[in-house]
Amino acid sequence: MFADLKHHLRYWGFLLLKLAGAAFGSGFALWFLNLFWAPQTRLFHLAIGRSGFGMDLLYTTLVGVWFQFSFGLVYLAVRDQRYRCRTCLRRLRMPIETGSWGYMLQLGRPRIEYICPYGHGRLNIEEVQFTGTVPPSWTDQGDIWQELFASKADTDNEW
Repeated sequence: MFADLKHHLRYWGFLLLKLAGAAFGSGFALWFLNLFWAPQTRLFHLAIGRSGFGMDLLYTTLVGVWFQFSFGLVYLAVRDQRYRCRTCLRRLRMPIETGSWGYMLQLGRPRIEYICPYGHGRLNIEEVQFTGTVPPSWTDQGDIWQELFASKADTDNEW
């Protein structure tokens, strides 16, 4: 139980670390923009008083680009976290398409399945979502490679 809690805390802590990095990068980009924008600004000058936002078209456009950049950093951090193993935080690999629209009653709806390269689990993502956003389902599997690499002596004893 505690190992499972440890993995969850590690997983969410890694997301918080990436979001903190995105916030730092975004803040640095805004600081850099404000540092070199107005000719009267000095090095390490804090914006006090009236800023150029809303008064200067080019500055307002650059702040809009900065906002898009910041949103993109947060989006990339969350999207990257979605495709990571919940146990070891490695990127999920080996996408396999399962299911079929033609044989939906036998094989199920089309999904894309990713697995952890170290065999900790798999992530199933719906290919098409008709009823709104369907969250991906994560399945813990322990160590799926253990059966593949079992010693020959173990397999001989089974027969």
